[in-house]
Amino acid sequence: MSDQANNSDVIEAQGDATYRVTANELRQFVERIERLDAEKKDLAEQQKEVMAEAKARGYDTKVLRKVIALRKRDADDIAEEEAVMEMYKEALGM
Repeated sequence: MSDQANNSDVIEAQGDATYRVTANELRQFVERIERLDAEKKDLAEQQKEVMAEAKARGYDTKVLRKVIALRKRDADDIAEEEAVMEMYKEALGM
C-alpha cells in the first residue's frame, strides 16, 4: 500500500479511488466558512446599530434602505424602471 493510503488524514470515498478528501484541508475550509459566518453576523449587527442610530436622529429607515439599494444599481436601469413606472401611473390616471 502507498503512504497516502495509510495516512489517517486522507479518506477515500467508497469505490472511487479518484475522489479523496484531506481531513486537514476540509477542516480548514469549514473553519474559514465559520469565521466568515461570524464576521457576517457581526456586520449585520453593526448595520442594525447604524439603522437604529439613523432612526433615532429622525431618518426614515425604510426610505434609507431603498436609497442604499438604488445606489447599488446601474443608473440606466434605474432610469428605465422609473420611465416605465411613470408610463404605468399615467395609464392608470395616477
